[in-house]
Amino acid sequence: MATTIEINRNSRHIIFSVDPRDRGNRLDRYLSRISPEYSRSFFQKLIKDGCVLVDDAAASGSDLLAAGSRIDVFIPERPAQTIGPEDIAVPIVYEDDYIAIVDKPAGISVHPGAGRTSGTLVSALLFRGMSLSEKSGSDRPGIVHRLDKDTSGLIVVAKDDRAYDGLKSQFMAHTVARIYRGVCWGRIGPERETIETLIARHGRNRTRMTTRTAAGRQAITECFVVDRFEQMTYAQFRLKTGRTHQIRVHMASRGHPIVGDATYGSTRAARGLTQKRLIDAVSALHRQALHAASLGFIHPVTGKSMSFESDLPADIAGLLEALREGTSNHEA
Repeated sequence: MATTIEINRNSRHIIFSVDPRDRGNRLDRYLSRISPEYSRSFFQKLIKDGCVLVDDAAASGSDLLAAGSRIDVFIPERPAQTIGPEDIAVPIVYEDDYIAIVDKPAGISVHPGAGRTSGTLVSALLFRGMSLSEKSGSDRPGIVHRLDKDTSGLIVVAKDDRAYDGLKSQFMAHTVARIYRGVCWGRIGPERETIETLIARHGRNRTRMTTRTAAGRQAITECFVVDRFEQMTYAQFRLKTGRTHQIRVHMASRGHPIVGDATYGSTRAARGLTQKRLIDAVSALHRQALHAASLGFIHPVTGKSMSFESDLPADIAGLLEALREGTSNHEA
């Protein structure tokens, strides 16, 4: 269990209360598991610098935790990143004084990250003169939730603090309806399946997530088969939680990685294709075939129920067309 106190827009004080199930764990391992957005080495440096207290005493990374202990983590101010407006085309589906709904194209990062300060959705919105809440940090104004850079589809942004707080509470309560559509390798067996695992940062590759962990954060994805083909399955996914790479990791863990997802093993499966049009359609993706197709929530200010839909982009639609044509030719 953790409580986050915003000291200012760029630094945080996080308070953890150790669950009885975590007693006996090393402090540095515990922190990197429960906060997977940070690496173990990051926490080890904080501990060495005296920025981590256990029961109000300076800690060591090798300290073994006791049930009920309080851990205070002081994450220092991050260097400010300059975010400027950029003329990047992003479709605005809906906008009012409080929120905006964007249909994010693939290939655009939502906000600046390590080694990346330009070409983001935030810069595109600033170019349009949009005011954005900075409660999420000056380097990610307006951002309440995220989509992976190469996942397309719907994302809601907050234009003021009241909207940010209202939306954030809904995401934390898992009451926001998020439906994705994607194409996976192989023929998924069950018509409907709920995948529930723990997800944690990969131990050796910090850009990947994994379900092969005895510790981590709970992740739940509902998978529904829409259409099956000889070598792929078109599926719909409903997120019950919102972990990093959740759908991609869950499907890869079931042996059905998202088509085009080089991070989680999809490129190996592509070598078995023989139909030229299908090979061309997969090659044309240049990203994972995953699209955030539906988004529903309660307007954080008006209280009105809102729902938005987004059609499949041309690259995923083209892949499905090639699959259906291949099926028709095979049947003929």
